Amino acid sequence: MLALGLLALACNPIKYVPDNEHLLNKVKLESDNKTILKEDIATYVRQTPNNEIFGIFKMQLGIYNLSGPDTSKWINRRLKKMGEEPVIYNPSLTTITEREISKLFSNKGYMDASVKSEVTFPKEKVADVTYTIQSNKPYTLNSYSVNISQPELAEIASDTAESLIKTGKLFDSDLFDQERDRIASKFRELGYYNFTKDLLQYYADSTQISHRIDLVLELNEQLKKADEDIRERVFRQYTINKVHFYCESDKTTDMLNTGITLDSLTLGDYNLVYENKRNIRPTVLIEHTLIIPGRRYSDRAVERTYSSLNSLSAVKYVNVSYREVDKDKLDCYVVITPNKLQSISADGEVTYSAGYWGFGGNINYGHRNALKGSETVSVKGRMAYEYQGTGQKAIEVGADVGLKFPTFLLPFSSLDMRRNIRANTEVTATMSYRDRPKEYTGIVTGAGFKYSWSEKFQIKHNFDVLDISYVNYPKITGEYQDYINSNPTFAYNFEPHLIMRTGYSGSYSGFTPTKPFRNYTTMNYGVETAGNILQGANSLLGAKPDSTGAFKVFGIRYAQYVKTDFHISYHHIYDANNRLVYHAGLGIAIPYGNAERMPFEKRYFSGGANSVRGWTAYQLGPGTYRSPGNYVDYNTQMGDIKLDLNMEYRTKLFWKLDGAFFLDAGNIWTIRNYVAQPGGVFRFDKFLGQLGIAYGTGIRADFSFFVLRVDLGLKLFNPALERTEQWRTKFNANDFAINLAIGYPF
Repeated sequence: MLALGLLALACNPIKYVPDNEHLLNKVKLESDNKTILKEDIATYVRQTPNNEIFGIFKMQLGIYNLSGPDTSKWINRRLKKMGEEPVIYNPSLTTITEREISKLFSNKGYMDASVKSEVTFPKEKVADVTYTIQSNKPYTLNSYSVNISQPELAEIASDTAESLIKTGKLFDSDLFDQERDRIASKFRELGYYNFTKDLLQYYADSTQISHRIDLVLELNEQLKKADEDIRERVFRQYTINKVHFYCESDKTTDMLNTGITLDSLTLGDYNLVYENKRNIRPTVLIEHTLIIPGRRYSDRAVERTYSSLNSLSAVKYVNVSYREVDKDKLDCYVVITPNKLQSISADGEVTYSAGYWGFGGNINYGHRNALKGSETVSVKGRMAYEYQGTGQKAIEVGADVGLKFPTFLLPFSSLDMRRNIRANTEVTATMSYRDRPKEYTGIVTGAGFKYSWSEKFQIKHNFDVLDISYVNYPKITGEYQDYINSNPTFAYNFEPHLIMRTGYSGSYSGFTPTKPFRNYTTMNYGVETAGNILQGANSLLGAKPDSTGAFKVFGIRYAQYVKTDFHISYHHIYDANNRLVYHAGLGIAIPYGNAERMPFEKRYFSGGANSVRGWTAYQLGPGTYRSPGNYVDYNTQMGDIKLDLNMEYRTKLFWKLDGAFFLDAGNIWTIRNYVAQPGGVFRFDKFLGQLGIAYGTGIRADFSFFVLRVDLGLKLFNPALERTEQWRTKFNANDFAINLAIGYPF
């Protein structure tokens, strides 16, 4: 009803449009050019209409129009703040847009391009603007040469393999500027600290008839006419003399003049000054600084130093500057401002599972400089309570502890290796205790050791060197034990077992912060294996299996498997408020050797907030399997293969609220034909017909630091039903699912 009311208001969107003014309703781009994308042209449009939902309905304007003219009333001020005031057509911005689009085309070689605007007024106080672009014949590069006497600079500029400029291509001014950046960057890497790209200049000779241009790169006229001392300084190579660190201040002069206590020391060519106390060990600062005394000046070393020092959890800000000493040497000054060292937070949730209500919460503590080397200590405690009837109260408590070092902890790693690879080493420990009085008491303990590192801000790697977890059930009620004994799958899940695994996972993101409205792809992938080290040890020691054929360590059966996962998402961005996101995910887990089945905690489930949202978690699959009762059976509704296919349209609504429409498909399957899961085994000739399909809508509250999400999913195709009932045209209560989550699903 709210949406209908807003739609009615949007039908008369000129409520707050002044007399003799016009609401900018639509902006249209018409271009005959296929080389320059409309998405790129759109960034030069200086005035755009009010935001639309799904490209149709201006809800934010509708919210604004709900307000009354009396701004002394709280509700009117609130509605105006939540909404968006009408965009009033401005002819001067249209003129500026014509000029900016013309510059764009001229920079791309279309110097004779024609850009015209047409303004129409389809309704009272409403304006539509259409920009028509006619490219005309472009200018191309006939020849390109370099006329520079400095040998090293000339060699870099004349490198045809690296050069961005190619003859026969469009006369692209933006590309030429990028080439100046490339040349200057390469030259500065050789130590030429005073050289900048502005000292390079192009000279073009063109003919109007042929639309062909001859291009020459030279030093600019100002440098050519400069005296010898200036030219010598520009082409002087510098090396790093000393590196000075100033900690706990953002102004070096303040530290030297405020009268506070300073702690200073010298390590070779590194000088370190601390205010009052040494908050970060000197060796850590030196290790994370890529500006090295005795080496030539390098822009890349500066960039990597910023990146490396800023990655330290104990560091808030970094500033790097230089001062010339002697004739060809530079002293580097690194000013470090410390971060807030300790933090504590808490969060809670209300739960509803298998007909029982409950609540849970977490408390988190972190220290960003525990051992004075920017080591991060994290402690997380969690508790959950569930009421299961009079005298029946299920509880779960647990804790996680982690210690992260900002470097590779390797026995033979060199200083250069630690400098060149920005890495972390993490040691973790975990414990969880679960007591369900009607069923069982379960205890899980574990520990892990892993490395993580990244490259080019786009690719991240994680290597779990060793991760060990032990699952034990010291108490199982008689009634629940009878239930477990009724099926070998259940009995297998509740046996004490050990998982000793190693694995790799990585991620890639094509998102570019400087171009936030460009389409991009993200990927997550990983593989892990368990039990092989223990199997090898058993073979070496000549161990014998028990009566069931299983090998054990200290009387505990261990799992053996291989598991791999791959997820890919593509973000098609229409504008700042509308995007279409595609996602595909595939996971396969194969038990072998010492295991007939995957451990329960390593199997997949389908449904829920991040899968096929017409089902709640654990409700879909495997295959055509259907739980015999009217409840979710966590022991049987698990699988070894998982496939998710999702498509979601996201749009800005108003205030901090976003909306979405989605279409999901997927399921899970077992790798083998288990008796307890009939219809669950994966078959190539049947799996497509066993995909559960759902559609729905959702609301997201985006608070920047987290996103709260609610999705309403409806089943479209349910593979667990009889053939005549699988396509859900007549809905009942079981065809709906509400999923609450934090963060986006993919």
